[in-house]
Amino acid sequence: MTDPNQAIATALEQVGSRLKLLRTQRGITLTSLEATTGISKSTLSRLESGQRKPSLELLLPLASAYGVPLDDLVGAPEVGDPRLRLKPVKVHGRTVVPLTRMPGSMQAWKMIIPAAQSKPGELRTHDGHEWMYVLSGRVRLLLGDQDLVLTTGEVAEFDCRVPHWFGSAGSGPAEILSLFGREGERIHVRARTRRTSAD
Repeated sequence: MTDPNQAIATALEQVGSRLKLLRTQRGITLTSLEATTGISKSTLSRLESGQRKPSLELLLPLASAYGVPLDDLVGAPEVGDPRLRLKPVKVHGRTVVPLTRMPGSMQAWKMIIPAAQSKPGELRTHDGHEWMYVLSGRVRLLLGDQDLVLTTGEVAEFDCRVPHWFGSAGSGPAEILSLFGREGERIHVRARTRRTSAD
C-alpha cells in the first residue's frame, strides 16, 4: 500500500518544476507574475527551484494567475479513475488543453488558435524545444528570419531559444498538437521499415 505521507511529499517536491513549466510555456516573466500575484520575484524563483516550500497562501494566487485549478499545480491524482479530466484554459486568447499531467518531462498540449490571431506579435524566446503538428487549419510560424505557413498534417520542430511566434494563417481557427520539452529534450522518432518478400 502506498504511504500517503510519502505521496504528499512527492507531490510537493514536483510543484516547483510544474510552476516553472507553466510560466515558460506561456511566456510569462517573473516580473509580470510578481505584478499579477503580489508575490516577490525572489519568492517565485525559490518556489520554482524547490528552495521554498509551497503553501496555499502562495499557490492560490498562482492558480488564479494561470487560470488553472489548484489540483493542477500540486498534481493531485484522481484516485481510482484512469480517465483524464481535460480542462481547457484560455491563454492569451487561445484555448489550451493540457494532455499530460506529470511535471518535468515532455509536455503535450492541444491548442486552438482563433482566426483573429493572425497578426504577428512580439517574437519570444525561452528554454526548451517544441514539436508542433497541425491538426486542422493553417498556422503561420515566424522562426528567426523564416516566415512559414503550415497546413493540416504538417509538422515543425524548433529550439525555443530562437525568437518565434505562431498564429492562424487562414480565415478560420487553427488547431495544433504541441509537444514541449525542457532544454535539451527533443522528440525521438522510431520508424520501422516494412519488409517485403521477394516474388
